[in-house]
Amino acid sequence: MNTITAKTPWEARLGDVPMHLEYFDGTMFNAIERVAIEHPKQIAFDFMGKSTTYEELTEDVKECAKALKTIGVREGDRVTIAMPNCPQAIYMFYAVNLVGGIANMIHPLSAEKEIEFYLNESESVTAITLDQFYHKFEKVRQNTKVVNIIIASVKDALSKPIRAGYMLTEGRKVKKIPKDAPVIMWKDFMRLSKACFYNYKVERKADDPAVILYSGGTTGTTKGIVLTNKNFNALGQQVIAANPMFRVGDKMLAAMPLFHGFGLGVCVHTMLSQGGRCILIPRFTAKSYAKQIVKYRCNFIAGVPTLYEALLRLPSMDGADLSCLKGVFSGGDSLSIELKKKFDKFLYDHKAVIQVREGYGTTETVTACCLTPPHMFKEGSIGLPFPDTYIKIVRPGTDEELPYGEEGEILLAGPTVMKEYMNHPDETASTLRTHADGLTWVYTGDLGMMDREGFIYFKGRAKRMIISSGYNVYPGQLENILDAHDYVQMSCVIGVPDPYKIQKVKAFVKLSPDIPANDDTRRALMDYCRQNIAKYAMPYDIEFKDDMPKTLVGKVAYRVLEEEELAKLKAAEEPETV
Repeated sequence: MNTITAKTPWEARLGDVPMHLEYFDGTMFNAIERVAIEHPKQIAFDFMGKSTTYEELTEDVKECAKALKTIGVREGDRVTIAMPNCPQAIYMFYAVNLVGGIANMIHPLSAEKEIEFYLNESESVTAITLDQFYHKFEKVRQNTKVVNIIIASVKDALSKPIRAGYMLTEGRKVKKIPKDAPVIMWKDFMRLSKACFYNYKVERKADDPAVILYSGGTTGTTKGIVLTNKNFNALGQQVIAANPMFRVGDKMLAAMPLFHGFGLGVCVHTMLSQGGRCILIPRFTAKSYAKQIVKYRCNFIAGVPTLYEALLRLPSMDGADLSCLKGVFSGGDSLSIELKKKFDKFLYDHKAVIQVREGYGTTETVTACCLTPPHMFKEGSIGLPFPDTYIKIVRPGTDEELPYGEEGEILLAGPTVMKEYMNHPDETASTLRTHADGLTWVYTGDLGMMDREGFIYFKGRAKRMIISSGYNVYPGQLENILDAHDYVQMSCVIGVPDPYKIQKVKAFVKLSPDIPANDDTRRALMDYCRQNIAKYAMPYDIEFKDDMPKTLVGKVAYRVLEEEELAKLKAAEEPETV
């Protein structure tokens, strides 16, 4: 075993946070089962007014695992989960783990072509989604290896009184599934557990692959990130260690989506593996988020900067008592100093005795790996590394570590580092590199610096990426989709500043010869985008260009287009002079 020689200047500033931890040597299901044995009657999660204990959670997971075994899911099989934050998604996630499968987590609002890509890239044999998304899955099913599609409904997880109300409102909008549709409805699926008379549990190791999340990597091309049981369990232990005020039973508002490491890793698995209580929110709005904080007296909340901007403007928060809060975390994008000051004052005015704490991470390390400590804040900093997490700053494109205070590429190492990029060995090799200090480092593609006390400062992204409402949008992917259309000769996608979303997506298109630049063409391209691009990544506008600005090497100069849009925004804000 190599001796670790990496520098750790933050060690003297950790306070009550330990530098090292002893990590749980088991699967993700083993971690929640351990909690269920110690605290069986403790509530694991709440969903739309209905509570589920740890004992009930693990029993339902086992029944779900038996049903998976009955339909033929075996060790190493990939199961796609395209679900909002609801009980069936939680049961399925841990059941897949229990039978030795790998959970392939995707956005339920993905476009048809994206769903097809995710199913094929992961070689999924089974998929579960909500009834309202069935038709998208059915359209692409024949082009995949999927054998079984399981259909769940929000109503199946509700108490009788709430279910009646749901069916009169939201439930009425769901398009009915044909009776002869080749799917297994959730209730029928769970009944299949009674046909499982053989061993359904598979012994898996901590370092075995367990979850696939998706990211653009350092190149901006969609790739599956293969994460292990240990990655998730270690994250749970690290998050709790970095929050020594946590107690068993503390409540976390789980509104961040399950297809994202922030939602799945921090808001759900961290809580469930450590004895916390998740308040599941299936469909996020700032209004519903605020309502649940107050209703459940939540102890921890996590969100992106745009969420906190929205909470500041909500009339329903007037007079709300937030003295219950122990931790408020911000991630997904940089938290401006101005917004932090505003939200800290908001917390103070609502009786909270804490401040918002900014964190940083990448999907290649599940999610968070760095957090502002509870006892110390430095303006502009994203905090200190988690226990057993190492960070260093190198000169971009090299392994040369830079002195304190100099800006370079952020590198990460520790127990949450991914196993690999699925089906991309070359990019895995360029992103994961073992150094002479004995550690395997993730080259993030992000820019930052470290001060002499070990505080990290995020400076920007070296890779081309748009952050829209906390979601990563990769322009190269959208351009590839647009360029594939017969009407399009060339395209360029940029992010335009937006007070609510941070950035909104705009596309520029040079049309093919003889294609008219009119509203009909724009509508046709927008319809095409809706079929092929997820809702959160949809361009709000398509602007036609006679020609695109070019760099000296002949590439589209997207920065020129960004500057032009910024100039338009500035001009629109300036008052007219007489």
